[in-house]
Amino acid sequence: MCHGAAARACHVRYPFFPACGAGPGTGLGSIQSRRTPVRRAKISIIGAGNVGATCAHWAAAKELGDIVLVDIPDRVGVAQGKALDLAQCGPIERFDANITGTSDYKDTANSDVVVITAGMPRKPGMSRDDLIGVNVKIVKDVTEQVAKHSPNAILIVVSNPLDAMVYTAWKVSGFPTHRILGQAGALDVARFRTFLAMKLGCSIEDISSLLLGGHGDDMVPLPRFTSVAGIPIDQLLSQADITECVERAKVGGGEIVKLMGTSAYYAPASGTIQMVEAIVKDKKRIVPCAAYCEDEYGVSPGQKGKGYFVGVPVVLGSKGMEKVVPIKMTGDESKLMAESVSHVKDLVATVQKMFPELA
Repeated sequence: MCHGAAARACHVRYPFFPACGAGPGTGLGSIQSRRTPVRRAKISIIGAGNVGATCAHWAAAKELGDIVLVDIPDRVGVAQGKALDLAQCGPIERFDANITGTSDYKDTANSDVVVITAGMPRKPGMSRDDLIGVNVKIVKDVTEQVAKHSPNAILIVVSNPLDAMVYTAWKVSGFPTHRILGQAGALDVARFRTFLAMKLGCSIEDISSLLLGGHGDDMVPLPRFTSVAGIPIDQLLSQADITECVERAKVGGGEIVKLMGTSAYYAPASGTIQMVEAIVKDKKRIVPCAAYCEDEYGVSPGQKGKGYFVGVPVVLGSKGMEKVVPIKMTGDESKLMAESVSHVKDLVATVQKMFPELA
């Protein structure tokens, strides 16, 4: 038994063990009982379709936490089968995670992050308002269950039309705005960087870029904030080449639909899990997301509580959206941003008209 200086030296060398001679009840079991248990993050993904299942795939591969994959009762077998299939990758890909497939929201209880991918894709002949009417009902039902079982979760909405669905989730959940986010910009930036790398013949890792606004025509390109290993992009590519990459990024989703006959899912899921990782690891990453703005970017200046969720760069950490990052825009950029915001307001107005309880 060690005493005095020897005991103190022993404790310094082996800090998880008490100093020798401290008396009965100081074994390892006793120490563990006094320590606060450490648990994995819990990530629930609503919708076990292509995007939802691929979100689960990326989250498991990055070992971000335990995963619950949820779908409607008629499709619970799909959720369970995909969860079991993914779990069986663990021994090969060397990740540890409990992966559950279910239709019962009780299994999602106390989630840290919830990703909502549920919703119907737009079908031929379907108007924008038709799609809003269907998907608001779905996202409303989902959000009610999420808020009931995980009142402290951070929500990331992927369902379309995105800006309308993020607004719906906010109104239904009653969550503070910093815990409601939409995934759009992460995907658009990834596409833009990919097309630039193809043009340049360089690693995508060396390309840094930023886009604002919504998907497609609502995208606000910012080539002057794009660089390659610190070199401004306009020193490496012509304006015509840069514009070509911007335009291709705008229609990136449509290009894939034409090729496959279905929507993209690898990249949208990857962009979503980039956000999840930043949150569960408290990385303080700056990622463009659909985030709540009032005075920021001139969205709703001076109108407290009457802001909108628009695509802007934000700091993502354990609290969710921890800060909207301001940038100085040119007149042309500000004009494009104002147009993008006006389209968000139009979408929200449609939701409010169709569902007055969400106004």
